[in-house]
Amino acid sequence: MPLSTVSLPDQVRARIEAAMPDATVSVTGGGGHFQIRVVSAQFEGLNTLKKQRLVYAAFKELMAGDSAPVHAVDSMITLTPDQAG
Repeated sequence: MPLSTVSLPDQVRARIEAAMPDATVSVTGGGGHFQIRVVSAQFEGLNTLKKQRLVYAAFKELMAGDSAPVHAVDSMITLTPDQAG
């Protein structure tokens, strides 16, 4: 299915999952504002900023430009599998 027919939260989730295949991803929100939760073993040993940079890199095109569909990430939770329990 082309991404243009998929909801924006699902587009963000799909891009994160493509960049981080081991991740469990949840994206909620709308109106350009989103909440993101990612659990991934790739976060092992990384500080919060590095974890968030990995996630943002996955969907940076959706945040680029004045008419970007994603305006803000209101909250981002990044956990290792051990932290997620």
